[in-house]
Amino acid sequence: MTPRQAPATAHAPAPTHRPSAAAKPVRWAADAVSALREGARVRLDYSAQSLWRVDRLIEEIRREGAPYAAVETVLRGLGAYAGEVVVRQAGAEWWTSGGEHWIRTPDGRLWDPVDEARRCYAGDGSLRLLCRDATGTVRR
Repeated sequence: MTPRQAPATAHAPAPTHRPSAAAKPVRWAADAVSALREGARVRLDYSAQSLWRVDRLIEEIRREGAPYAAVETVLRGLGAYAGEVVVRQAGAEWWTSGGEHWIRTPDGRLWDPVDEARRCYAGDGSLRLLCRDATGTVRR
């Protein structure tokens, strides 16, 4: 099990049928996309490539020295955004238990993109690499 995995290239459309576990993370992701578009003029398109930009944004926030409490909601939204990228790229689905949200890829693995965003902020994670590992996409 990798640190990115929870215990246990083109823009892709959102699945038409969403399990109830997806409601909160989908909203968090949409809120993050909207806030970045309006506040920072950054456009995110739910592509795997967009996660390069998200990793850089988190690194910039970290370098500015913002306290974790001030950026917790932003990190949650960016982690949910990365989860949505995996959902759309790999046909994964959101799972929830005890207030925590994970994505489950078709091979049965569980991933925690919200925690990975927190790890990025701590300087020890990458949403881009989580997506690569979860989807099995290797760039050549």
